Formats: sequence, C-alpha cells, structure tokens
Amino acid sequence: THSAMHGCIAHCEIQEEFMITVYGIKNCDTVKKSLKWFGAKGIDHKFHDFRIDGIDAKTIEGWLAEVGGKTLINKRGPSYRNLSDGDKAVLENDDAAAAAILAANPTVIKRPVVDFGTTRTVAYDEGRWSELAGA
Repeated sequence: THSAMHGCIAHCEIQEEFMITVYGIKNCDTVKKSLKWFGAKGIDHKFHDFRIDGIDAKTIEGWLAEVGGKTLINKRGPSYRNLSDGDKAVLENDDAAAAAILAANPTVIKRPVVDFGTTRTVAYDEGRWSELAGA
C-alpha cells in the first residue's frame, strides 16, 4: 500500500505544479484583457511573452497538431502580410516547416494561446477558460 499511496502523492504534486500559461505579447490589447481576466478570477497563471521569451518550433508543432493553422495563424495582421509568399504557402500545412516559420515570426500566432496542461485555447475565450479552469 505504501507505493500506491506514494504514487498518488507524486501525482497530486505534479498536478499542483502545473500552472496555466498565457502566451502572447505584452503590448497586445487582447493579451492585456486576457491577463486581467485571469487575475480578476484569481486563477494562478504565468505569462510567456513571445518577444522576450521566444517560442520553440516543437511547442508550435504540438499546437498545430492540436488546433490547426486555420485557428492558430492570424492572417489579418501586418506580421502575416509581411511574410514572403513562400512562407505563406508553407503555413498552409500544419507541419514542422510551418512551425519553424511561426517560431521565427511568433507575432503571426493568434493571441493569446492559453495552455491548460491538457488543452490549449486560441484567442480570447472567457467561456472556455471558465470551463477549463473551473472558475
């Protein structure tokens, strides 16, 4: 019974250590509004700034696999318009090459991406966040 109990304790600790991560850029109004929402609800979270902290292609590859480029890529912003036609063509596929372009140009990623550990959300979505955070 000791090992089974120990497993539960380890599992519970892992659960507590995970913190919701809000990915975006600090001067984005939607990101500011999102951070304010999490703060007002008293939901523990941390902020990951693409411009300061960067983002690796492996992480983005996971996001593309989960939500797809149509959801993840902001085609309406100046960052997307400034990409080469070649890069835009690569972004049509949810693959490693697309992830590499997004890692190099993270402002093309729709904001915020919120990581709840088992699920990611893209864009401002209070309803979904309340559901996922149990708020």
